Amino acid sequence: MESYELEALARVTTRPAKEYRTLEVAPLTPVIGAEVSGVDLSRELSEEQLAEVKEVFLDHHVLVFRDQVLTQEDHKRFAGHFGELRPVNPPPPEGDPYVLEISTTAEAANVAGNGWHADGTADVEPSLGSMLYLTRVPEPGSGGDTLFANMHLAYEMLSPALRSLLDGVTAVHDGLVAFQGQTPPPGYVVPKSEHPLVVRHPETDRRILYVNRAYTARIPQLSSDESRALLDMLFDVVPNRPLLSCRVRWTPNTLVFWDNRCVQHHATYDYYPYSRYGQRVAINGGPLKG
Repeated sequence: MESYELEALARVTTRPAKEYRTLEVAPLTPVIGAEVSGVDLSRELSEEQLAEVKEVFLDHHVLVFRDQVLTQEDHKRFAGHFGELRPVNPPPPEGDPYVLEISTTAEAANVAGNGWHADGTADVEPSLGSMLYLTRVPEPGSGGDTLFANMHLAYEMLSPALRSLLDGVTAVHDGLVAFQGQTPPPGYVVPKSEHPLVVRHPETDRRILYVNRAYTARIPQLSSDESRALLDMLFDVVPNRPLLSCRVRWTPNTLVFWDNRCVQHHATYDYYPYSRYGQRVAINGGPLKG
């Protein structure tokens, strides 16, 4: 590992552990993710609890809450503390317009999210984050884990010369890329936006490598061949660096809340022919700035 990579890693892994008054926090890895206990999300959180959850969220980017028995209203109420709820696109034919059902049947050939990505980056203002609540999971030992990667650290571990180049360009994110040549579903409004290739987190001001294979189409400042070569290299940063990621093993009635601005995730489909079911609520974000 190069010296600049070790320095970036050390800045994250040597942070002193924090103590909390209303929560118990157990990191999943030194660089991303934490299990949070001592809180019942079916009840209204106190101001102190909520402030501590928000602090842990900014520090760890992915929060895991286990053994939570929630109604849709509980789920939406908790999400609403972080911002305006984001409607599902395309809207569901029935049910709550803010709740996306995540359902995998035993006959499924594939599942949405089975590959590294961030949600909806082709939107003008991608989501702040998502809360996924699973009530049915595959048989024990049958897989179905979700991986999450720290895109702050993905940027910080690049060479100084490459970071200098990336800081000055943008990337086009196209909603059609995710469909891989297939026809989008009826009612889906296909988004297309141009964002800085490196953005800053609106709350911490830390830089983020903001590209993903599911949506990022090209870098307009480069030739087609240069753009393809650079993007392919950047897409491979996360899968080629396991130390950037954590693995969440689902159990029934688990809610996971991740920061979509600085995290990519990968819903591994390795549990055929088993099924799983959950519901996701997303939170609106703001404009992305470099």
